[in-house]
Amino acid sequence: MSLFVIGDLHLSLGCDKPMDVFGGRWENYIQKLGEGLSLIKEEDTTVICGDLTWGMSLEEAEEDFQYIHRIPGKKIILKGNHDYWWSTASKAMKFFEEKGIDSIEILNNNCFFYEDIAICGTRGWAAEGNVSREHDKKMTDREVLRLEASLKAAGDREKIVFLHYPPKMLGYECTPMIELMERYGVKKCFYGHLHSAGRNAAFEGESRGIRFRLISADHLLFIPLKIM
Repeated sequence: MSLFVIGDLHLSLGCDKPMDVFGGRWENYIQKLGEGLSLIKEEDTTVICGDLTWGMSLEEAEEDFQYIHRIPGKKIILKGNHDYWWSTASKAMKFFEEKGIDSIEILNNNCFFYEDIAICGTRGWAAEGNVSREHDKKMTDREVLRLEASLKAAGDREKIVFLHYPPKMLGYECTPMIELMERYGVKKCFYGHLHSAGRNAAFEGESRGIRFRLISADHLLFIPLKIM
């Protein structure tokens, strides 16, 4: 039994927005992803850190969710900035139930357990584009509250945090998020969001007692990372 993580699958099986147009590692990425995911067995658990599908609604994203459902084992997903299908976790879970998708759980204001490890997380936040300081602070505060709800739900177990947005990059740090992880004794944090040349800004390594790792699909060459 193993625990895997990967992020940013950017599936588009039910809509016309393939990632191959970005070239480089994204060429033939569905084939590469299929080969990489073949490592996962039925007894395993996989965390997928956001940006699952380009589908604009649950209906448009159904084929992509069925693809994720066919990955062996349990899948725990969280929201990314391009998950436009998202409205609420309860609506998504109801949709999954109606479509017979029973292997996907949503990490949102909660946590899940893998043996003695607590799987905690949220989307996170990093200011991008033309947003006001007020909006930036509002979104940061909201995501910090969501992460704290997840960490509280874990009790006294060892906690691993999974985010979509990077809490730390070269020249940038989401201080409230990192201070919260410090306070709850988090030692490992995995995040996605950064692709192609953007990966050069990723921080990977240890800072303030936390080891950070970028796990976007193209960064991992579409091979899920085994954590345990």
